[in-house]
Amino acid sequence: MAAPGSGDPLDAKNEKAPFAQRIDPTREKLTPAQLHFMRQVQLAQWQKTLPQRRTRNIVTGLGIGALVLAIYGYTFYSVSQERFLDELEDEAKAARARALARASGP
Repeated sequence: MAAPGSGDPLDAKNEKAPFAQRIDPTREKLTPAQLHFMRQVQLAQWQKTLPQRRTRNIVTGLGIGALVLAIYGYTFYSVSQERFLDELEDEAKAARARALARASGP
């Protein structure tokens, strides 16, 4: 029986393939070749997931941009439909006219 991680394709007890163990390169002394290999593997994994990550980022950015434009557009639409200030201005004109009529009237 081979030791775990020694290259044996199947673990004799569990009949499962061995998997990589996490190591902390700051605690364990690794050779420069091992560190280089780790960097190569990390780079390969990063490049493998890059297109999927890029697509997600683009979709997320477009979604956020669409939401911002929708809020911006709705704000302009609702402000253009708002007649509140116009009504206040009309009431103020009417009040001024009544005040002038009272002041000039007997």
